[in-house]
Amino acid sequence: MDDGTLQRTMLFDFFGDLLTEKQREYFDLYYNEDLTLSEIAANNGVTRQGVYDIIARAEKTLVEMEQKTGVVKRWRETYKELERAESMARELLLLSDRNSEAAELAGELVLALEELNKNGV
Repeated sequence: MDDGTLQRTMLFDFFGDLLTEKQREYFDLYYNEDLTLSEIAANNGVTRQGVYDIIARAEKTLVEMEQKTGVVKRWRETYKELERAESMARELLLLSDRNSEAAELAGELVLALEELNKNGV
């Protein structure tokens, strides 16, 4: 998945509830289900241009919400830092082999960071 599609998908995950039902449906079919504009149009009895216009309006709404809130940008930055912290905790665990108290603490830190990462923080 290219970065543009990933960004759109993340915007949809965060702000999709702000779209109309039809915008959500067409956006999901196009970006998540990989249907073409023509396939969506044929399945819904509308023109290809009509499908394009609905998806374009949906994208505009999602981008505007991100510009106003910066939620996705902050989430991505937090996720990167979380991955970095998890990597450092694993390194600490390896280095603290000889000190059982430090090793225990490092192990707990690794588990806590894995849990945060698993929950999509």
